[in-house]
Amino acid sequence: MYRRIHAALAQNPPIGSFDVFKEGKAQNFFESQEAIIALCTYFQELLKNIQDLDEKQLQGELFKLLQVSLWGNKCDLSFSAGEGSSQKSSPLQCLEDMVPYIIVNDMERLWSLLINAKKRNTDKCNVRVDIILDNAGFELVSDLVLTDFLLSSKLADEVHFHGKSIPWYVSDTTKNDFNWTIKQLQSANHMWMSRCGINWEGNLKKGVWVYHDHMFWTLPHVYSSMAEVAPDLYADLQKSNLLLFKGDLNYRKLTGDRKWEYTVPFHQALNKFHPAPLCSLRTLKSDTQVGLKPGQGEQIQASEPEWMVSGKYGIVQFDATP
Repeated sequence: MYRRIHAALAQNPPIGSFDVFKEGKAQNFFESQEAIIALCTYFQELLKNIQDLDEKQLQGELFKLLQVSLWGNKCDLSFSAGEGSSQKSSPLQCLEDMVPYIIVNDMERLWSLLINAKKRNTDKCNVRVDIILDNAGFELVSDLVLTDFLLSSKLADEVHFHGKSIPWYVSDTTKNDFNWTIKQLQSANHMWMSRCGINWEGNLKKGVWVYHDHMFWTLPHVYSSMAEVAPDLYADLQKSNLLLFKGDLNYRKLTGDRKWEYTVPFHQALNKFHPAPLCSLRTLKSDTQVGLKPGQGEQIQASEPEWMVSGKYGIVQFDATP
C-alpha cells in the first residue's frame, strides 16, 4: 500500500516528493513538547558531569536511556490508526514502574558488549553502533538522545542511522523527518532543546553521525534474505559493533513474521541473520514473540488475552554473533 501511494505521487512531479503523513508526524512532535523538553533538559544536565561518572553510574544512565527509547516506541501512528500517540508527560518519571513489563531484558548483555568494546578500542578501530529507526516524533528524539549518550560517554565513536527511503507505515522516519526534527530542536525557544539540536547538527557535520536510507528497508523481504537481496547493505552492517533494531515491524522481519512458540531461542528465529551483534528494542504490537522462559507467555495470556498487541509490554532482546 505504501509503495502504491508513493508511486501515485511520483507520477505527478509537482507533488512527487510530498509526504502524505508529514502532518501527523509533525503533530506527534509538537504534542510531545513537554516530554521532549524534560528529556533534553535531563540529558544536557547529565552531559555536564558525564566525564565524572564511574562505570556503575554510566551503566545506570545507559539503562535509563535505553528504557526511554524502548517505551518511546509506543508513539506509533500506524498502531494508533492516526489517533493521538504522542508522549504527553516526562518519560523519565515512571521508568521504575515499567520494568516488570519488560518481559525480555538483556540490558546487562548490551552493556557488557559496549564496555568491553570500549576497553578493547584503539585509535585505529572505532566502535560503531547502527540504529535501524522506527517512528519519527518523540521516539526519534529518544533515539537521538540515546545515541548522543553513547558518543558522549565514549561507549561508541560513530553512529549510523538507517531510515526509510519513502514515507512508510505512517510515522516511520525518513531523511526529511530526521533533518526536520534536528532543525526544529535547533530553533526551539527552550535552551536545552536548542542545545541538543545544535550539537546533533554538529555530529552530522563531523561525520560521527551518518544517515542512510537503503531501499531494502521498504521491500517485503524478511531480514534473513538480506545477504542475498541486498549484499551491499549486509556488508555495511557487518562493519558495526552493535545493531539496534527499533520497533515491532523490524522485530517481525527479524523473526520471519512467524507465529513461533514463545520459548524458541531468538538466535534460532533470526534464521542465520547475524551480520553483527544485534538487539531489538520493541513494544509488543503483533503476535510474534520468541525467547521467553517456559510458561512466561502462557501466564501473561491467562490474565491478559491482548498482551501481544496492546503495546503494554516491551523487550530489550539481544543476540551476539555466533
